[in-house]
Amino acid sequence: MDTPLHINGERLWSRLMELAEVGEYDAHSGLRGVNRLALTDADSAGRQLVVGWMRAAGLAVRVDAMGNVFARRGGTDPDAAPVMSASHIDSVATAGAFDGCLGVLAALEAVQALDELALSTRRPIDIGFFTEEEGVRFGTDMLGSAVACGRIDIAHAHALTDAEGTTLAAELARTGWNGTHPAQLEPPHAYVECHIEQGPVLAAEGLTLGVVTGVQGISWQEVTIEGRSAHAGTTPTELRRDAGLAAARVITHVQELVDSRRYGELRGTIGQLRLAPGLTNVVAHQAILTVDLRNPDEEALSAAEGELAAYLKSLEEAGLTVRTKRMARTAPVPFDEGVQKAIAQAIEDLGHEFRHLISGAGHDAQEVAAIAPTAMIFVRGEYDGISHNPREYSTPEACHAGADVLATVLYRLANED
Repeated sequence: MDTPLHINGERLWSRLMELAEVGEYDAHSGLRGVNRLALTDADSAGRQLVVGWMRAAGLAVRVDAMGNVFARRGGTDPDAAPVMSASHIDSVATAGAFDGCLGVLAALEAVQALDELALSTRRPIDIGFFTEEEGVRFGTDMLGSAVACGRIDIAHAHALTDAEGTTLAAELARTGWNGTHPAQLEPPHAYVECHIEQGPVLAAEGLTLGVVTGVQGISWQEVTIEGRSAHAGTTPTELRRDAGLAAARVITHVQELVDSRRYGELRGTIGQLRLAPGLTNVVAHQAILTVDLRNPDEEALSAAEGELAAYLKSLEEAGLTVRTKRMARTAPVPFDEGVQKAIAQAIEDLGHEFRHLISGAGHDAQEVAAIAPTAMIFVRGEYDGISHNPREYSTPEACHAGADVLATVLYRLANED
């Protein structure tokens, strides 16, 4: 059977909405948001819900030493490398219902559709979710998949701490998700991830689906600027070592790097800024800020990092001390052309139009691409594709369409030699 497959769209939507209730909070203007940071009690409850659905579907569930969860549907050749589809269910503190969760639950629907159609595959199919994809609690995004695919050592990952100083290892143990399966992932035959776009391109072009060609490079660093506290009224400007003013100059410099176009499609964001002592009438002696740089071109990203480093060094001439800490750094990742073609063919067979596009956000798929042929399906988001926000929304029809494509691609890939 090579005809395209269809999943149970009503069940997919019902599960998306039920999972969104785990970690739900009152946002604003009547909106309900999701706060399910990795390895919190809310995340643990979400994991239990999804694993319950996996087991009810008859899947064999395993949990590895990073808390990554995988569930297997067997194939007629149990020794063949599996086809894999995964994403994440952890969230940022101000999330919606779809980021990561669509991919996990669409994969579950895909294997259940195969069962309901009594379709076997030669290769096993593994579905699941990775730990701490967002990186907002322990400071490193795609953490679970980076360990699984060998980029980050598990000892380093286990030692990472959150803002309260609690280690990831301690939270794995506390929540009971410190699995016994080895964290190193055996390379799958292929990997396909379904995800909301988290951007405005598909909506702007009136399209429901996209084939993702790759992920742009990401550079995260924390910058600490040390100056000297002083009285806001009595200290002349020229005698100050104002860490707050220096932080403002860093912010505008990052924007100048972007606006100059010297570094192509560079994007820069200052996501956090903290001043100490944080008093209205005291010159700040310390500023801590984060810098997020992204670019689909590795050479341009590295050059922008170099110019920023030189600018930070120049601030020390004004009597300030500047320290930087690398939080994350991933190079641009191109996706496999063969898997992209398989996705495109499935979209066409299901009667949809599509376009190719690069991902501006990081995804677990970029880590798995280091060990297996990988590509992604993007599903249109509404409201200009807003994400990491309670207004994040994708229609039931769009989610259904993306899951149909995923099911079709997984079935076809799982029957390859």
